[in-house]
Amino acid sequence: MFKNTPFEAIAKTMSESAPKLNPAAMQEALKPVQDNLKAWADLAQAQAKEAQAVLAESVESIKGAKDPQAAFEVFKASAEASMALFAKNLKAATSLSVDQFHSSVDAVEKAHPAPEAFAAVAKNLKAAASTAETTLGSALDKGASVAASVASATKTKKSAK
Repeated sequence: MFKNTPFEAIAKTMSESAPKLNPAAMQEALKPVQDNLKAWADLAQAQAKEAQAVLAESVESIKGAKDPQAAFEVFKASAEASMALFAKNLKAATSLSVDQFHSSVDAVEKAHPAPEAFAAVAKNLKAAASTAETTLGSALDKGASVAASVASATKTKKSAK
């Protein structure tokens, strides 16, 4: 009935495997994927709400500006708030990514035919991901402190005039 063409080979494999499919096992296997997607959706929704609140606050503040200097200060404060929010959101996204990466490595280790042989690799992979997360967090913190020092230096120069 089946010939040796790629399509027919796939059809044969599918027809032979169909009775062995277990919908409950498939759903259980997809649960981590669903959980990961939900975590990303929740994070995106929370970050969007927070960004919307910062934007609304900036719009309200600019409405109250009476002169160009006040408007400049509002824009500057808005930019600082936006940068802080960006850094916070990037850290949260990185943290979620690293947590999910760790979970994936744990799942691979658990399913590995020789988990004890994979344990050292898993440990190093997780350590590398955590180091990347820490490095990014440090870079964002350093960038924020540099921006703050530039802003305060600008204020000091204006005060001296």
